[in-house]
Amino acid sequence: MRHRVKGFKLGRTASHRKAMYKNMSVSIIDHERIITTQVKAKAIRPVVEKLITLGKTDTQHNRRRAFAQLRSAEAVEKLFDILGPRFAERAGGYCRIVKLAKRRLGDAGERAIIELVERTQVEAPAVEVEAAEAE
Repeated sequence: MRHRVKGFKLGRTASHRKAMYKNMSVSIIDHERIITTQVKAKAIRPVVEKLITLGKTDTQHNRRRAFAQLRSAEAVEKLFDILGPRFAERAGGYCRIVKLAKRRLGDAGERAIIELVERTQVEAPAVEVEAAEAE
């Protein structure tokens, strides 16, 4: 029984899960839209939303906190220079999860698009994150 046990295990060890969250967070910040499984999208949403909340106040301390979590200078720069000001007036709910009808080839996992609510106007194709699938 999983009474009062929060969070998603995703069939991974804690270190693998932490690395996957970092990789997916950087991908969402860079591309503003990725395709992944529905459960991973639900798991990564709070991580990305907390990072965007950090990006709303541009201080050295917040930049270091974001870099400690992302480990990508380009992603931190975009987070504080572009995404933070873009979501400055919004109180929360920066990500949207859209379920896809077509299931994933191989294990028939439910797929979803996780994207930022306010995206850049240049339409780029969604990046499919499957590199984290290799176990």
